[in-house]
Amino acid sequence: MATEFDKNWESMQPVLTIDANDSIDLAESKEDIVWHELQNAYRAKRVLAAALSGYEATDAGGVVIAYYKGHRIVIPINEMALKLEEQNGYGDMRGRQIRIVNSMIGCELDFAIIALDNEERSVVASRRLAMKAKRRKFYFPNEDGVCRIKAGDVLQTRVIAVGEKAIRLDIFGAECSVAAKNLAWDWLGDARERYNVGDRILAVVTEIKRNDETMDVSVSAEVKSLLKNDLIEKLKECKVQGSYAGKITDIHKGVVFVRLDMGVNAIAHTCKDHRMPGKGDRVTLTVTHLDETNVIANGVITRIIQQNVRGW
Repeated sequence: MATEFDKNWESMQPVLTIDANDSIDLAESKEDIVWHELQNAYRAKRVLAAALSGYEATDAGGVVIAYYKGHRIVIPINEMALKLEEQNGYGDMRGRQIRIVNSMIGCELDFAIIALDNEERSVVASRRLAMKAKRRKFYFPNEDGVCRIKAGDVLQTRVIAVGEKAIRLDIFGAECSVAAKNLAWDWLGDARERYNVGDRILAVVTEIKRNDETMDVSVSAEVKSLLKNDLIEKLKECKVQGSYAGKITDIHKGVVFVRLDMGVNAIAHTCKDHRMPGKGDRVTLTVTHLDETNVIANGVITRIIQQNVRGW
């Protein structure tokens, strides 16, 4: 077994690397480098980004935990700039905050350091201040009177939350929800089929509203205009009296909306199966009419292939 002297001696020796002139950073030196980077960011008030990894309850109201290059970052939940008004009526404030944070776990978020402890090497940060700084930089006029982000721009955005009917994007310090109907040309019954928290996707900014006094920004965006619309070509592959498999994406006032596996949107007013169709069920639909104006196939559900017992 190696003695303490042996361990110290080994730590002092340069590591012989496979490639010439290469070097290896030991764990201690990496940690020092990251801490130095955090100190510089604190002094320069620079915005950094990290993955949201968890939530911890505290007497003061709870903290969000993120990791920047392996270093733990603590963000008080009151510094998360959560949109609580979107969950009005869903429990007390603490419960609403926790629900929103839990839906965001795994996303990438911006933060600005507001306190450092050199002895403990602990970091306290604010997402609210980071988002405000980004909004000021990208949405408000610079010295030349020009805004870096304008309506119509295509931007890379972060997916910070995903629900059944919508996803939530962080667009350079401004948040917005994009409904499922604006995410794809074919009917998307559940946005979670195609999007995940932590994704980076392209989106088109459709509207921007600014408040010069509060520096608040309201943004609207959509995704599907950036995607190829081949519904017309796929509809031509459908044949009247042809039977095709698909999945029920929604049911509204007796009308069943189906996304066929071949990529065609279809509706049915009748189901010949003795069972009641439900959202998420896989079905067979026989086409009775092709609506080229609305690019939709009309038909009859002849059989429920598999019922969705889990609700989706």
